[in-house]
Amino acid sequence: MKKEKFREATRFENIKEIIYNSVKLYPNHVAFVTKIIKDKGVEYKNTTYKRLLDEINSLGTALYNLKLKGKRIAVCGRNRYEWALSHLSCLLGGMVSVPLDKELQVDELEDSLVRSEAEAIIFDEKYEDKIKKIIENGKTKIKEFICMSKLNGFKNLLDLLEEGKKIIKGGNRDYLDYEVDSKGMSILLFTSGTTSKSKAVMLSQYGIATNIYDMQLVENITDKDVNIAFLPYHHIFGSTAMLVMLACGVKTVFTDGLRYIQKNLKEYKVTLFVGVPLLVDKMYENIEKEIEKQKKTKLIKVAKVISNGLLKLHIDIRRKIFKQVIDGLGGEMRFVISGGAPLDKRTAKGFNELGICMVQGYGLTETSPVIAAENEHKMKYGSVGVPLHNVELEIVDKDENGIGEIRVKGPNVMLGYYENEEATNAVLQDGWFYTGDLGYIDKDGFLFITGRRKDMIVLKNGKKVFPEEVETLVNRIPEVEECFVFGMPEEDDKSKIKIAVKVVYNKEYVKEKYGEIKEDELHDIIWNKIKEVNKTFPPYKYIKHMILTDEPLIKTTTQKIKRNEELKRCI
Repeated sequence: MKKEKFREATRFENIKEIIYNSVKLYPNHVAFVTKIIKDKGVEYKNTTYKRLLDEINSLGTALYNLKLKGKRIAVCGRNRYEWALSHLSCLLGGMVSVPLDKELQVDELEDSLVRSEAEAIIFDEKYEDKIKKIIENGKTKIKEFICMSKLNGFKNLLDLLEEGKKIIKGGNRDYLDYEVDSKGMSILLFTSGTTSKSKAVMLSQYGIATNIYDMQLVENITDKDVNIAFLPYHHIFGSTAMLVMLACGVKTVFTDGLRYIQKNLKEYKVTLFVGVPLLVDKMYENIEKEIEKQKKTKLIKVAKVISNGLLKLHIDIRRKIFKQVIDGLGGEMRFVISGGAPLDKRTAKGFNELGICMVQGYGLTETSPVIAAENEHKMKYGSVGVPLHNVELEIVDKDENGIGEIRVKGPNVMLGYYENEEATNAVLQDGWFYTGDLGYIDKDGFLFITGRRKDMIVLKNGKKVFPEEVETLVNRIPEVEECFVFGMPEEDDKSKIKIAVKVVYNKEYVKEKYGEIKEDELHDIIWNKIKEVNKTFPPYKYIKHMILTDEPLIKTTTQKIKRNEELKRCI
């Protein structure tokens, strides 16, 4: 399949070149908006692209002054301007950024600091207790504990910015003139570890810069856009998305929390966001509930038929006739990118029919992260799009249906796992990265993911079942909040595997629809609906056992099910 470029973009070697280019193109555009809540009300602090670079240089210079040049610096906190500033200050000055998950328990956080050999940590004041415990334990190499805000007993970013500014004024250009090693390790990032202990992935700026360039070639992101940062920045999908926004001159704002999403979308006139399916599905579900509440389901259905018909004639009236629905998402929403897990194609179709471009992408931490993505010109529901411009992709060890393991080659592939040669050699062979994901490519060149090799359930007759495929359909049942599909040994013959599901029911929906209902009655209702889902599958995929609970599934902070841990609870 010919790889087309739909937009012009300039290719850069590293993040420093990207930031300097954006400052040249958009000096007075707002890069980040910070909401400050005061007694008298709310204030908004706008940081322009020019000011962002000035502050990167000031902070970087201050970090050099603390003898941190060439060292590893951990960054831990919520999505906020100071997180982005800290990360960028490391990248532009040759210090290795180690983004850490703020939700980790103290012992896991400490373990990551020890394994990464970080010598400084820039942290969010919200996690002060964890930091104090780590200091008390004294197991890490950390020499500098720096808080993102003023906090007694700690150095802070505000003071360091002032110090750095003075040092630059005094003529010191060490940080400003630093030449980035584009192909060396620049980010050390821990995987979410759904099946085993997390690995430390070594990424280069050249790989990330290439990924950003590839995204710019195909995705319609402009300097007029307002992006809301949903994805956690400690995750490669979140931090690369942040860099894509900066490369395109976009304004980025921050959410006040999941409960306030709708309010924030309106408040900031958000036009685009990048999210995980859990969030995207929930948003579309809320749209449907609101339509149902207003008794407009039939009306919207008819309107979709009409607008889809006109679209075939190149007449697009979607945003006009569905204005009221779009207003529920703040009124300006035009573009949604989903990634990190499979998206229900009903959600993708639903957003696009309303006039909001919804695309899906696929990638891993080890690939900086994007491997393939849809765009407005190349879209097929259920697929994750086509490989990016600089990514070579092949399906190997195919079965009779053309399904096999996805392997990729390209500059975005990691340098390897830090201090883990065995794990590196297991996935990197002759320049190819073996993803561990299974999928196939259709006749039009679109990539479809069927599941993880490790998660695949192989039945005694050799038939294969991919849990994610079954989970997608079970999750559509209104009473189901989330589910986990797994293989369970038959009682009378342990060598035989049957398909089972653990269902977490939606307490809110159940209470609203059934009032005070006994769990065994609810079990029967959901089980009957699962029997209907079974009819859409060949018999070997039928779910034959169900566990019902109201306890959430064990997940990573990027909302992926920790399958090994869940399996232990189920069997």
